[in-house]
Amino acid sequence: MVNSDAPLEYEIESLDLDANGIARRDGKVIFVRGALPGERVSAQVVRRKASYEVAQTVAVIRASSQRVAPPCPNFGVCGGCSMQHLEERSQLAIKQRVLEDQLKHLGGMKAHTMLRPIAGVGWRYRYRARLSVRNVEKKGGVLIGFHERASRYVTDMTECRVLPEHLSDLLVPMRKLIGSLSIKDQTPQIEIAQGEHVLALVFRVLRPPSRADSQKLRAFEREHDLEIWLQAKGPDTIVLLERECDVEGEGEGKSEPSDREPRKSRLSYSLPEFGIRMPFRPTDFTQVNHLINRVLVKRAIDLLAPQRGEQIADLFCGLGNFTLPIARLGADVHGIEGSNELVNRARANALANSLERRCQFSSRNLFTITPPQWAALGPFDRLLIDPPREGAAELVKAIIQTDWFPRRIVYVSCNPATLARDAAILVHQGPYELSSAGVINMFPHTSHVESMAVFDLKAK
Repeated sequence: MVNSDAPLEYEIESLDLDANGIARRDGKVIFVRGALPGERVSAQVVRRKASYEVAQTVAVIRASSQRVAPPCPNFGVCGGCSMQHLEERSQLAIKQRVLEDQLKHLGGMKAHTMLRPIAGVGWRYRYRARLSVRNVEKKGGVLIGFHERASRYVTDMTECRVLPEHLSDLLVPMRKLIGSLSIKDQTPQIEIAQGEHVLALVFRVLRPPSRADSQKLRAFEREHDLEIWLQAKGPDTIVLLERECDVEGEGEGKSEPSDREPRKSRLSYSLPEFGIRMPFRPTDFTQVNHLINRVLVKRAIDLLAPQRGEQIADLFCGLGNFTLPIARLGADVHGIEGSNELVNRARANALANSLERRCQFSSRNLFTITPPQWAALGPFDRLLIDPPREGAAELVKAIIQTDWFPRRIVYVSCNPATLARDAAILVHQGPYELSSAGVINMFPHTSHVESMAVFDLKAK
């Protein structure tokens, strides 16, 4: 890393996808952290490559009217939020422009209509988080937080403005708790999942806690009225901490078996407009921003416009976040997901919401699906596609190579680049047009762009 150069002045032209200011000097692009379009800043080069450089803002000489004072004391160090210095409405406008640019330059198209952005509160919205844990004696002991920007170091944070306040208030008590355990050097991560009625903390443990550790964990759980889970290996290995000591302590032998029923989790979220309650496990994929998720589901289903008795496919359905609301409106829904375990839990959620007659679930690898495999699943009147960041290239290729075509596709995306790529397949190689598109501000103050697009069959 270069940091010995004297600061230079830069005129900032625009922002990149990671909210870095873009400047140019001697034919080279300079990515300037902490700078906004229209500003003149003094910045120091911290990384030099053949085709670009990265610089850190040292002083703002001419400030943008859109600049605000970041309220979070961790801003500039923590890698969690990169846009706190930009006024919120401007953040949203930039994300909308990112979506439009990706559709134009990567997809070669423009939506007939740009949807009104979905946005909500800018702070205390984050109901899920994965926090790193490190015991750093030079900094006084255990640190818990997000990684520092462009680094694997853990931010020394005692509060977080995007976490709900009660959760942020737990950061210091959790540091003290981990610091008191015999496995403080074998607990690299805590995953947080907030439900409507309870908070869950998943402790990644490389070694089982001792009996004394378990007692401290249970005491912390009772004091703060939350659920503690232990994760020995992958996400599927999580177990809810038992009330009695049921782990092998180091050198203590096995504890006595308990005749008690296993504890049941209270984790769930709801979609009140559809009368749906969704139980989930803390490592399941659920949306980070529960309030925005409610608006997202309503918008997606309004755009999908399912009719009673129609055959609908919900692809990458997960726990049934869209499947169950669609079924509530009277359509017959086939939810398809790659994980057998998620499929089983989606079935259980349909049963718990008395929607099992309208919902069918199956496990398929949608990343490798072929046209014959896709054809055998249908026909469907409408599709809802909600893929991970990789998008759904093979799926949309299969859709356009089948002899039946759904009349409408609603595509929910967490990566505008893969959305644009998949849109190009549907529009330029297939029989669809891009009717509308818009952004969803699921992650305020970050450069993350979620979006939604609607594809309709072209008029003959």
